[in-house]
This record gives sequence, structure tokens and C-alpha cells, in this order.
Amino acid sequence: MMPKIDLSHRASSEPATTQPAFFSAQIAKARRFNLQLRPIAGKRLSVVCAGCERCTPDYRIRRDTFPYYGLEFVAGGEGAVTLRGQTCRLVPGTIFSYGPGIPHHITTAPDQPLVKYFVDFAGTSAMRFLRAIPLPPGSVIQTSAPAEVMPIFDELIANGSKNTPQSLDICAALLEALLLKLAETRMPPGSVESAAFDTYQRCRRELEEHALEIRSLSELAERCHVDGAYLCRLFRRFEHESPYHRLMRLKMNHAAARMQESGTLVKHLAAELGFADPYHFSRTFKSVFGLSPTKLVREQR
Repeated sequence: MMPKIDLSHRASSEPATTQPAFFSAQIAKARRFNLQLRPIAGKRLSVVCAGCERCTPDYRIRRDTFPYYGLEFVAGGEGAVTLRGQTCRLVPGTIFSYGPGIPHHITTAPDQPLVKYFVDFAGTSAMRFLRAIPLPPGSVIQTSAPAEVMPIFDELIANGSKNTPQSLDICAALLEALLLKLAETRMPPGSVESAAFDTYQRCRRELEEHALEIRSLSELAERCHVDGAYLCRLFRRFEHESPYHRLMRLKMNHAAARMQESGTLVKHLAAELGFADPYHFSRTFKSVFGLSPTKLVREQR
């Protein structure tokens, strides 16, 4: 489930002097900023500009090259991007990259205009991060967790728009977090459109919203109206951990927070979270955090 896209600021409200020449004018609404068109040499990562744009039905970008590395994330609508002569359909959850020497052509579907985030950047480690995803300039991927990617973009835009003495370093850190999140959640193009991905997203939401109530993997499968073995295959395909491990991690995160409250007993937490006995709970807790509940409480105190 996507978070709400905030496009309360219109592009026309931006002072003309703040807009780089490559900012598109075919935009209905936008939140955009630029920090430095001449990045400081020697920095690992340096954000040049970023934003969120709602495109007009006639939106079209055609560039033969670009002076920075660029990432664009589709949050809504549909369109197409052509990179290195290859055309790929754009749907929510798609991410593509470009950069110096990479021709790119972006168009929107007139009846479903694109809503997309972008960030342009430079730096000595920029290409290393992109290759590690892997998302080198001229390539396309999709993310299994668009609802986790979008808030990082929103934080990037919020901090870049402040333009404080700390904005450069904060935006660089957020960009690094964004690149790592893309590496964690990447999938091949076309994955997001599949019925299997829709089922995975539905099961993942059920798990995260009701983890404290769900007692077992079979109960989760029953709630989601899928076979248990199929549920595991979905998580292997789209996730970096099994549904059982994710369920236990969510339960133990809750338990760790509760243990900070005075008077909380392990046996009460075990019963609350659906464990047959405190020993099973303690073993699971230690497998997640590397120390027993008793030791955690002692160290916190």
C-alpha cells in the first residue's frame, strides 16, 4: 500500500531563479529543490537536486546525455522509458537510472499521467552504489516495497528544501539510505505487475498489521487464503526473509519495547504473543537479538 503522495506545492510557485534548465515545464504540480549544480569534488555522494512531479498529459523528455547520475521512481500513473534503445513500460514501483552519455526518452500515458520522484546526484562512490544494487545508468528495476522507498524520497525533498548548512550532508545520507533500500528490495522489471506480487503484498500487509495476533505460519496462510507452501514461495521470490522469520522479528520487536516497562514479566509476554511456554519465547528472542530477555532487561537497567 502506497503512502499518500504530497504534491501541495505547484511548480509555478517556484522562483524561476531556483529552477535548473533541465527541470521540465510539462508539470501540473511539483515539490522540487536544487542544492548545488556544481557538486563539491571528492565527496562520496552529493545530491544536486530532487523532487516529486505530477506530469501533464503531454509530458515528454528526450535527452542524449545528462551531466549527473539520475534515479526516477514511479509512484503513480503509467508511461514508458527508452534507455539505450530499449523501451520499458513504467508502472508504480518502477525505478530507472541514467547518467552521462546515456540517451533517455520518457513519456507518460495521457489518460494516466505519471507521478514520479527523481534525484540527481554525483560523487566518487555514486557508480559503485548503483552497480551494487545493481542499477547502473541505463537500466530498469522494480521494488518489492514501494511504500518503504517513497518516505525516503519525501524526507530527501523535505530536508533539501530547507537549504540549511546541514542540508548537503543530510541529503547525502538519505541518498545512501535510498540506494541501500533499492538494493534490498530490487526485483526484475515486470515483477510488480504479476498476480503473484499482488498476493505477496496482500499477505505482507496482513502479517505486518496483525503480527501480534497471528500465532503461526499456518494461521497467516489461512488469513490470507493461500496455501502455506505457496506463501513461503512468495516470500522467497519477493522478500529477503521467510514469512516465519518476519513474524518472529515483529513479535520480538514488540517484546523488546514492552520489556522497557517496569514490572513486565517474560511469562506474561510469552502468553500475550502466543508462545506455549516462556522457554520457547526466550529461545526465539535470543535467536533474533543475540541475547536473552533477562540479559536485555539487565543491560537496559
